[in-house]
Amino acid sequence: MRAFMLDSAESAPSIRDIASPEPGPLEVAIAVSACGLNFADLLMIKGQYQERPAPPFTLGMEIAGTITRIGEDVTGLQVGQRVAAFVGQGGLAETAICPAGRCIALPDSMSMAQAAGFLVAYGTSHLALDHRARLMPGETLLVLGAAGGVGLTAVEIGAQMGARVIAVARGAEKLEIARSRGAEICLDSDSTDLRAALKQHGGVDVVYDAIGEPLATPALRSLRPEGRFLAIGFAGGKVPQFPANILLVKNLTVIGLYWGGYLRFNPSALTGSLRSLFDWYAQGRLTPHISHCLPFDNVAEGLELLRTRQSTGKVVIALKPDAQDR
Repeated sequence: MRAFMLDSAESAPSIRDIASPEPGPLEVAIAVSACGLNFADLLMIKGQYQERPAPPFTLGMEIAGTITRIGEDVTGLQVGQRVAAFVGQGGLAETAICPAGRCIALPDSMSMAQAAGFLVAYGTSHLALDHRARLMPGETLLVLGAAGGVGLTAVEIGAQMGARVIAVARGAEKLEIARSRGAEICLDSDSTDLRAALKQHGGVDVVYDAIGEPLATPALRSLRPEGRFLAIGFAGGKVPQFPANILLVKNLTVIGLYWGGYLRFNPSALTGSLRSLFDWYAQGRLTPHISHCLPFDNVAEGLELLRTRQSTGKVVIALKPDAQDR
């Protein structure tokens, strides 16, 4: 089969021909139709991600496809079933092996491309806003990087949870996409004095930050007493450092969220969140946004779109030509 692999820390990843894997006990083999790309893939290539597999390894964290083989002791799944799964690595290949417990049956109305870009982005935002920040109806949610893969889902989920959403993104086109998903107030990060603008709008209760500096500090200072700051990622390249006296004086809470970590210490929180999200999708409450769906040969182009922030929503790689059909 073909797989997009990183051979060594000194080389660029590329598509290679390798042997097809076989599922072990409690695992399934999935013929991959589509694989969602994530900023974490870029970090993994550099060896800077929380999970650091040793090369050689196949990239690709989240997939959608059809089960082709079932390992021993697997129950509740069958060959031919359409599923999505978070695999962590190994998704950018024609066949992926996945623990059976991570497979989620797809709604009939969901395409493989939509499903492949659904798990990490929507899962991160829902777990962060609901389970960690306890966002309440009527509160004000500030989303930094509001047109990106996770940021846009935070806008959409925050609006669904009854919050007033303030979106911060770069340029009118990206802000319009955030507005289409429920943002009430849209601020251009390139031309706005963020702290002054947020003060004018009365401050915020929850900050959802996937960017880091230079936006994180003015966002933190805009929090109202007992506000919550969600540290989701650092796509801007600089990790914020917050003075503890600011946290103390305003009774603020900084909350970290590493979605994949829940698979190890609290998988039921993660799976329960995903069940809610797939129910919301089936009810028509969520509309996944895919700005680019590229063929397998164009994986490097997709990663470059993420690196240069030219994409909005998700970038998905289609390994089968019908990945967008439904």
